[in-house]
Amino acid sequence: MATLLAGALGIGAHHVANQFGHAGEPFVIGFFVFMLAAVTTFVRFIPGVKARYDYGLLIFILTFSFVSVSGYRDDEILDVAQKRVSTIMIGASVCVIVSIALFPVWAGEDLHYLIALNLEKLGNFLEGFGDEYFQDQESKTEDLASTLQDYRSILNSKNTEESLANFARWEPCHGRFQFRHPWKLYLQIGTLARQCAYRIEALNRYLTAEIQTPVSVRAKIKEPGTKMSRECGRALKEMSTAIKAMCQPCASDVHIEASKAAAKGLNSLLKSGIWEGIDLLQVTPVATVASLLIDVVNCTEKIADAVAELASKAEFKRLSDGAPSPEKLVRRGHVAITVEESNMNNRASDE
Repeated sequence: MATLLAGALGIGAHHVANQFGHAGEPFVIGFFVFMLAAVTTFVRFIPGVKARYDYGLLIFILTFSFVSVSGYRDDEILDVAQKRVSTIMIGASVCVIVSIALFPVWAGEDLHYLIALNLEKLGNFLEGFGDEYFQDQESKTEDLASTLQDYRSILNSKNTEESLANFARWEPCHGRFQFRHPWKLYLQIGTLARQCAYRIEALNRYLTAEIQTPVSVRAKIKEPGTKMSRECGRALKEMSTAIKAMCQPCASDVHIEASKAAAKGLNSLLKSGIWEGIDLLQVTPVATVASLLIDVVNCTEKIADAVAELASKAEFKRLSDGAPSPEKLVRRGHVAITVEESNMNNRASDE
C-alpha cells in the first residue's frame, strides 16, 4: 500500500514540476520531497502510528523520493515507477511464500509463548523469594539467586510485544489461532506482567542488599510473607502453563484465593503492634517488603482476570473431569522421549 501510494504521488509530483519548466523543475521536486519527508517523519513519532505503521511510512518516503527524483533525469518515469513497484511486489511475494509455506514463522505464536514465558519467570522468582529472603545470609545459595534474576528481561519486553502483536494482526489463520484472535489482550497481559516485574525489581533490591535486616525482625512476617510469595508464584506458573496449552486457567484460582487470605492476615499482623521495641531503621525495610508483597498479590489477581478474559475470547478449551492437566499436555512430548531413553538404557544393560 505504501509503495503504490508513494509511486502515484511521485508521478504526480513529477507532472506538477514539469509545469514550471526546465529551470524551476528541480526546485519544485526538492520542495515536494522535503515537505513530504518532513511531514511523514513527524507522523512516525506518534506512538500509535509508530507501533503499527513505522516500516510502511519509511518505505513510503523512500519510494516517493526515488520515483520523483528519478523522473528529473529520466523522462520514462512511468517505467521507473513500474519497475519499483514490480520489484517490491516480487520481493514481498517471495517473503510471504517462504514464511508461510516453506519455513513458517508466525509472530502470533511467538507472542503467545513470550507472554507465557514471562509469567513463568515471574512465578519462578516469587516461588523462590520467600525462602530466600526469610533465611539468614549464610544459608542462601548462589544458584537459586542467579535463577531469580530471569525476570529482568520482562522489564524491556514492551517493544518486542508490540511488534509481534502488530505483525500477528496481518497473519492468516494458522494452527490454534483463528480469525480475529484477541491479540490486544496479550499486550494487556504483558503490561500487567511488567507492572508486577517492577514490584519484583524493588523486592529484589531488598533481597540483594549488602546490609540485611536481622533475621529475627524478618521472621515476624515470615509465615504470611512466604505464603503470599509462594502462592502468587504458583498461580502465575499455572496461568503460564494454561496459556501454553490454551486451556482455561482454573487451577490458578485456588492459589490466588490463598494469597489473598495470607495478605489479609499480614495486614492484621502489621496492625497488631508487632514492631514494639524494635529500632525503626530495622522495621522500615521489612514493612516495605510486606507492602510490596501485598501489591504483588493485587497484580497477580489483575493478571488472572486478564488471562481469564483471553481464555474466554480466544475460546481456550475447558478441561473436563479426568482429563490431563495443562502441564501434562505441554510436557507430553518430553515424557515420550524420557521413556524411550530409559528403554534404550535397559537394553544396553541387558546386553
